[in-house]
Amino acid sequence: MLQLINLSKDFSGRVLFANISWHLRKGERVALIGENGAGKSTLMKIIAGLEESSSGDIQLAKGARATYLPQDGIVTSGRPLFHEARSALTELLEMEQELHRLGQELEVMSHAAAEHDTVLERYGELQEQFRHSGGYTMEAEIGTVLKGLGFAQQDWHRDCGEFSGGWQMRIALARLLLQKPDVLLLDEPTNHLDIEARNWLEEYLCGYPGSVILVSHDRFFMDQVCSRIAEVWNHTIADYHCSYSTYLVQREERVSALREAKRLQDEELQKTEDFIRRFRYQANKASLVQSRIKQLEKVERIELPPDRKKIRFQFPKAPKSGRVVLELQKLIRSYGSKVVLDRVDLTVEKGERVALVGHNGAGKSTLMTVLAGGEYQGGNLLVGHNVVADYFAQDQANVLDPVKSAYEELYSDCPYEMVPKLRDILGAFLFSGDDIHKKVGVLSGGERNRLALAKMLLHPSNLLLMDEPTNHLDLFSKEVLLDALKEFDGTLVFVSHDRYFVNGLATRVVEVESGGLENYYGNYEYYLEKKDQCSTLPSGPSSPTGLVIAAVTSSAVAELPALNKEERLRDREKQKRRKKAEQTREKQQQSIEQEIAKVEKQIAVLEAEMAMTGFFSDPERGLRAGEQHNTLHVRLEELYGDWENLAD
Repeated sequence: MLQLINLSKDFSGRVLFANISWHLRKGERVALIGENGAGKSTLMKIIAGLEESSSGDIQLAKGARATYLPQDGIVTSGRPLFHEARSALTELLEMEQELHRLGQELEVMSHAAAEHDTVLERYGELQEQFRHSGGYTMEAEIGTVLKGLGFAQQDWHRDCGEFSGGWQMRIALARLLLQKPDVLLLDEPTNHLDIEARNWLEEYLCGYPGSVILVSHDRFFMDQVCSRIAEVWNHTIADYHCSYSTYLVQREERVSALREAKRLQDEELQKTEDFIRRFRYQANKASLVQSRIKQLEKVERIELPPDRKKIRFQFPKAPKSGRVVLELQKLIRSYGSKVVLDRVDLTVEKGERVALVGHNGAGKSTLMTVLAGGEYQGGNLLVGHNVVADYFAQDQANVLDPVKSAYEELYSDCPYEMVPKLRDILGAFLFSGDDIHKKVGVLSGGERNRLALAKMLLHPSNLLLMDEPTNHLDLFSKEVLLDALKEFDGTLVFVSHDRYFVNGLATRVVEVESGGLENYYGNYEYYLEKKDQCSTLPSGPSSPTGLVIAAVTSSAVAELPALNKEERLRDREKQKRRKKAEQTREKQQQSIEQEIAKVEKQIAVLEAEMAMTGFFSDPERGLRAGEQHNTLHVRLEELYGDWENLAD
């Protein structure tokens, strides 16, 4: 599908990669990884033809095309969302226009006209090609992709210009997926996606018919999608035919072997150089010395790349707090007429690590703001004894003063006793030397996030409220943050769209949905398991308390608050309603499935007739068959849509 032959690229003398020879087979899904600045995005742009290499060649299979999606910067406007997505299907739209034109010609053309048979034959061929290419189902395909990426159906008619930057990138991703290039090049495709959209994209890419090369800082995403890791490292590409988790082990073994080989080579070279120095001026050893000198010149030296820099830090020891840290009682938070949190109850106890999950706009950040002391319209927020909270907002990095240096930003909020430790803290977050004097305004997104995290080390706290702390952090920085939060001896409530991060940290998952909260006492894998078990059940009405207790493992039962008799009765009634609704839904689905089978059989019979020799010799019969074929496909799409709505 794709082959790189002796490919090299450098910028002003700085080599990104040199003489790379690498190939990609059809259907492979490869994660391209490496440190920031290693050249991952540049390599994908070269493959897509957006940049030129310094030397070497790129060969794509005949007729194949590679398309690149950047991290950000794509903005569209002037067209409704659905039409913008539809415009990606250029070939199908051209076929549709030609079919319409040919149909109009046949309506007015005399059967006796010389070109009639030719036009009719072209119409039949094009109609079959249009059907085979998915022309009759393209609207359904567009709807599936838009829905999967998180666009509500009421958004389909909105102008693209009304969407923010993150949603603009979703529009660009939707267009790219609909185009279905042979080689799909994705640069951080999950950056602007919530967990639900990431799950959908995972499934989509796992079934993608072409090849995929992607760059991602989402470890969970790479493990699910990719079966091959290509590491841009030491000016070349190292291949690992495994998942990302396995790659981490194999890479460490590979680097260890390289270090050992380097050590042995250095010892041999040292011996040779000692021999040359010792006998250089002895005439009877001259030939031996010259031989050793030539040996040295021929040796290909093993080079080790510099060790990766990592954040190294620990949160200050947490002051002791009471058993109950936070408690919400029948709390209401609304924006005008829109109620985001509807009479919710939530209790957070000392030492818990609570992850808030839910789709974009469900109210996770709103809930986090309320927990941090923000306003609300009803109910109570109770803060426990001796609770000292520190809040990391989603846009925390943006509230830093752009005109201050990194050192000045920390110094402005630093207790007197912490001033001598400022340089150490900055060094732990990779701000060393002159970097501490860089203005905040020129820092990258990752650097600003690291600086915002560093500020949390200045004041000891026993409750951390963190909204998307992993944004803009690379894989290695996320790992160190994860380790630091695991060692934190206080209480943590956080929001993150990085599922590996959530899974490794959470002791409880709270799903924010439809104004209510649902608790899952376990990590993210446990949450997914329980969601899968309930995926066939429609959502029942919210509990009057706003808090629905999910089933938990036996080890966690003791942690659950006891339900009183009235609540147990309500739960039983709710289960009965769910069961009845599920039975009704299953009957409706069975009825639709029978209708689908009936329509598909009609299409198969009609297509068999249309394939018979001489079928289109009768123009009127051909036109009637074409119209009937189109009507049946429209009906089939409607049935599939009804079935999907019930399944959802």
